[in-house]
Amino acid sequence: MMEYFKRWIFSLLLLPICVYFILHRGEYTLLDNFHLIVHEAGHLVFSFFGTFIQFLGGTLMQLVIPVLLLIVFYKSAMPKGMQLSLFLLGHSFINVAVYAADARTQALPLLGNGKHDWNYLLNETNLLNFDAEIGNIFFGFAILFFVLAIIFPAHRMAE
Repeated sequence: MMEYFKRWIFSLLLLPICVYFILHRGEYTLLDNFHLIVHEAGHLVFSFFGTFIQFLGGTLMQLVIPVLLLIVFYKSAMPKGMQLSLFLLGHSFINVAVYAADARTQALPLLGNGKHDWNYLLNETNLLNFDAEIGNIFFGFAILFFVLAIIFPAHRMAE
């Protein structure tokens, strides 16, 4: 019984944090600083693949890094790290959701030359009028990955 409870402790700690981020979507936190650094690095990494991919590169990098961490933790058999990676991916999707939904209004403060990635990306794909809907899709993915992070110990029960 105690072993069963131990598996869920981290989930119990993550639950209120996930709920907080869901209810306070768009509120800037310290975790967003991490995403900002990864996002900006993505522009540099993907700059060799043309303008469109360079603009998309920030978002790609901020979604790829948590997935890579998930793979590393999986290969290292570190379930708490896997759970944390799922949480980080969910939070990153919230960050992307807010940015994408801001494409038309461009109210968010930006770094560098002030070009709004998602305004450019959605304008280039003729989807700018759907920025709010696209933001909501990303937000749905955020909730999905938060749920996966929280219920993660359930997969270990089948072992």
